Amino acid sequence: MDFRSRNKIEVGFSMASMTDLIFLLLIFFMLTSSFITPSGLTVSLPTTKEPVIIQQKVTVTISADLQYMVNDKPTTLANLKADLEPLLSGSPSAENLVVLHIDRTVPVEYLVNVADIATALKAKVSIATKPKE
Repeated sequence: MDFRSRNKIEVGFSMASMTDLIFLLLIFFMLTSSFITPSGLTVSLPTTKEPVIIQQKVTVTISADLQYMVNDKPTTLANLKADLEPLLSGSPSAENLVVLHIDRTVPVEYLVNVADIATALKAKVSIATKPKE
């Protein structure tokens, strides 16, 4: 008499569905993460209660030691208008937006100088902030 079962049960575990799940989670987190472009200069931004996320095409950064950067390229205040003109001339006037990343210790007059140059080029000006914790 043969008492062994004729149906063999496999004890293996298929990882195919687990890898599919991991890839779906990876894609989900990549798409839902915020797209923030880090600046080349270390800037301590002011805080607000509710930050508004804006698509940043043209950014002007002023560090605490008054170094200027336009889209991560070093520049000076004298050359700022010449550096901004080609970046703002290619897009329609409704999309011209300059986002200012200015350190909180920088005096307001430097912010006003950059905002004046941007508005002379018919661009909207927005100030980058970080949320309060």
